[in-house]
Amino acid sequence: MSEFGGRPPPRRRNSCLQALEEIRTLSQAATLKDVVAFLYVCENEGINLRELAQVCGFTDSTASRTARSLAPHGAAGALTPALGLIELRTDPRDDRSRTLHLTDLGRGLRDRIDRLIAEARPVQIRMEAAGTCEPPQA
Repeated sequence: MSEFGGRPPPRRRNSCLQALEEIRTLSQAATLKDVVAFLYVCENEGINLRELAQVCGFTDSTASRTARSLAPHGAAGALTPALGLIELRTDPRDDRSRTLHLTDLGRGLRDRIDRLIAEARPVQIRMEAAGTCEPPQA
C-alpha cells in the first residue's frame, strides 16, 4: 500500500488549464496556437516573427497570422479575434520584419498567469468505488 492509502498522490492544481481559461475569457475564438504564441512572447518579449515561428514550430505564415490575431482590434493587419495582447513593431534591425511586444492587457494577463502558477497548491483526488475520479476541489 502506498503512503497515500492506495490513492494516487496529490497533484498540483493544473495551472496550465487555468491559464488557458484566462485567455478564453478574452474571446471564445482564441485558439491553442494563440495561447502558445502569447506564452512564448511573454517569455521572449521583442522576439521577431521568424523566431516565433521557430520556437512554436509554426510556419512563417502561421506565426504571422497568429501574431496578428493577438494584436489589438483596429491595429494595422489585426485578425479576428484581435485579442489585444501583443503589438507588432517594426524591427529596428530590419524594417521588413516585425518584433512582438506585450500590450498593457498582455502584461496584465501574463502577471495573472504567473500568479496562478506561483499560487498552485496540491489538490486531492478521491477515487470512487467504480474507478472514476471526482472533480478536484479548487
